[in-house]
Amino acid sequence: MEAPNGDLYTLEANLASKALRELTDGADKDPITKLRLLCFSRGATGILGLGRAFRAMDDDGSKALNEEEFITGIRDTGLDVTEEEIKQMFATFDEDGSGSINMTEFLLKLRPSMPQSRLNIIDQAFDKMDRDDDGVITIQDLKNVYSVKEHPKYQSGEKSEDEILTDFLHNFEGGRGNLDGKITREEFVNYYATISASIDNDLYFDLMMRQAYRM
Repeated sequence: MEAPNGDLYTLEANLASKALRELTDGADKDPITKLRLLCFSRGATGILGLGRAFRAMDDDGSKALNEEEFITGIRDTGLDVTEEEIKQMFATFDEDGSGSINMTEFLLKLRPSMPQSRLNIIDQAFDKMDRDDDGVITIQDLKNVYSVKEHPKYQSGEKSEDEILTDFLHNFEGGRGNLDGKITREEFVNYYATISASIDNDLYFDLMMRQAYRM
């Protein structure tokens, strides 16, 4: 099994630059589209990073955000929207009018839609990695499925096995947020949902996942 490869990085870079162009093209967009494009412009970990930022604000552990927390979180992203637009966004996500948003539902609506076949192959990849079946991928899981012996930095002595495996996990965590070395299924799916948005062909996406995870 190998870490996301050069092709994937190219797709991610293309998606990010395209999103940035769309964000700044001056065309009218609804606030949720703007937020999605902002996440895309930050690469495959954009939505994932936003999810982690919101979870860090969840002081009471309720996995829900009230309007005040949501406004603060959106402001922190640097998105160019008015307070009225943020409130409109909140109302869209707060479907039952309860005054709070479930974070999992929020991220589901924010990430691009995918055909079930793509979700299935992402789930299969996660299940292969999650060797102890605890719903989280850790270094210990990776040691059972990912051999670093052929990795050039391992061979040169530049990096240890743990350092290389930690780097692999950080692919999914991005440069921001909580780098805890643990990847949940939701984070794994959100990462590949963004990659998926840059791939039109279902067969190519399937092939990419099977090659990356040797399925």
